[in-house]
Amino acid sequence: MKKIEAIIRPERLEQVKVALTEAGYSGLHVQSVTGRGQQRGVIHSGRGGEQYTIDMLPKVKLVVVVRDDQLESVTKLIVDAARTGNIGDGMIFVSPVEDAIRVRTDERGDGIL
Repeated sequence: MKKIEAIIRPERLEQVKVALTEAGYSGLHVQSVTGRGQQRGVIHSGRGGEQYTIDMLPKVKLVVVVRDDQLESVTKLIVDAARTGNIGDGMIFVSPVEDAIRVRTDERGDGIL
């Protein structure tokens, strides 16, 4: 099993959820986060022309756990739905998952996904 953590723009969340749901991947977790990457924030002009930088931008973190054979299709769905083509579109991180346990039934393994 693999854990996919995708950091994306908040305004692209709905497109990603729809793409995953339509492809049959309904289980996901979403968390609001802030961060910065290559973009390093944005510069705003305030009153009197004063400039200030907002370097921690709002993002959304999606977490999806999939079987190994689903990894490529799920990451492609996320990339295609989240991409705007601009800096700050996000990143995807993939990690191995040793085990999964369904609390309600005590079932284990990738069969519960």
